[in-house]
Amino acid sequence: MLVLLEVVAAVVLRDGCPEATLPLGNGPLCWVFYEGLGGSLDPCRHGRVSTSPMGLRHYWHGTISDVAPFSDPGTHETLLNIEPYILNILLVCGGRTRHWREQSVRLERHSGLKLCKIPWEFFLGLPWHLHTMLEFLSAQIFASYFCSGESLRKVIFQIPTLHTKSSILGQWNLPNLCLLFLSGIGRNWPWASGGSSILAEFGTLHLEFMHLSHLSGNPIFAEKVMNIRTVLNKLEKPEGLYPNYLNPSSGQWGQHHVSVGGLGDSFYEYLLKAWLMSDKTDIEAKKMYFDAVQAIETHLIRKSSGGLTYIAEWKGGLLEHKMGHLTCFAGGMFALGADGAPEALAQHYLELGAEIARTCHESYNRTFMKLGPEAFRFDGGVEAIATRQNEKYYILRPEVIETYMYMWRLTHDPKYRTWAWEAVEALENHCRVNGGYSGLRDVYFASESYDDVQQSFFLAETLKYLYLIFSDDDLLPLEHWIFNTEAHPFPILREEKKEIEVKEK
Repeated sequence: MLVLLEVVAAVVLRDGCPEATLPLGNGPLCWVFYEGLGGSLDPCRHGRVSTSPMGLRHYWHGTISDVAPFSDPGTHETLLNIEPYILNILLVCGGRTRHWREQSVRLERHSGLKLCKIPWEFFLGLPWHLHTMLEFLSAQIFASYFCSGESLRKVIFQIPTLHTKSSILGQWNLPNLCLLFLSGIGRNWPWASGGSSILAEFGTLHLEFMHLSHLSGNPIFAEKVMNIRTVLNKLEKPEGLYPNYLNPSSGQWGQHHVSVGGLGDSFYEYLLKAWLMSDKTDIEAKKMYFDAVQAIETHLIRKSSGGLTYIAEWKGGLLEHKMGHLTCFAGGMFALGADGAPEALAQHYLELGAEIARTCHESYNRTFMKLGPEAFRFDGGVEAIATRQNEKYYILRPEVIETYMYMWRLTHDPKYRTWAWEAVEALENHCRVNGGYSGLRDVYFASESYDDVQQSFFLAETLKYLYLIFSDDDLLPLEHWIFNTEAHPFPILREEKKEIEVKEK
């Protein structure tokens, strides 16, 4: 029995499957599957990572070409987000990408970057959302440099935006969320508490900008994100919590809405990972992280009557006993931070991560599709179940799988691989369509109702974390690499490496 998990699709339809040239995989990993023995698949006991020429054409159409994998599997729309994700996951899985990148993403000093065959100058006239910048920088640029070993000058400094437009950042009044490159004007979304900046946006640039300054020698990127931290440290925090909205004009919090899920999530993750990425020298980030976690435990974390630990949302001092799928990343975050906690709390945070993982698994297990809803509630006798129709959908999100990956790497408890494989089977049984993989409108309904969208994070995160769960720990080991909020790998900046670079300069 062969169950195909097509982790990457790439240009190999044009060029054949290239053999691995990176010290990162187990061979020519252009696609991955698990081969079960005796007619039944048990990846924890019998499965093995292998390669096969089967099924790639299906996944090619679903990943590079299509945004509507169900209704229109034959279109070839140009996508801004897809190609960087393909590059990144190819690098993680060990594929050779140089030829494809030269064909698809041309780095030309005079004509500008051509992404997906659209002139780079076209994008300079558009407002760039911070996460769009983050995704492009981390997936297309950093992944190329860190994982392929290519010349930094070739990968970064031939891109006009970073070489000639970095002065724009000097005019950029962070933490505005959108930046118009030609004018340098920043702005926010009007719906966000009167045009406020969003915590998970302005708080999710630190890793990328610090690395950019480290690699380029230009301090402006690091200065900008450190200024954000300075502002946050000076602000009084209600009950020690960080509200989701900050008014960039007044410098005060907007609505007192606190969430470890949407609008807040990656801010907390980046506090921890800033400390880890600094080789544990960024003590300020460590303190901010553990202070925030303490406030979250005190005011947001609760246990249901059925014994499920969950993270509620805080609105003006009142708890809403709802946990979003986005919040499920926190299980992995708590476990990853356990090693840096005071000795008496290290085991506690590891166990807290395991409890959150169990709760999020229950949110999957209590649906017909065995895939989790967008949000689930703990009230009125209901536990880990979505009660509102607008919360019952599933859009191929990665957060639960992300927590499984961290819990597996940190504990090697086989249940996390078992739970991950349950998700693989559910994706194959309910989300796979002719043109790729589609989200579902209702995970409790016995018949699939597709939303006809394959999200870009399905490639960058969901499938990558699944791949890593079933890979050996020496593939992107956590003691040497961290993953940013889009699951792109960044190396830890070792102190000894920094000293060597300073001496060389």
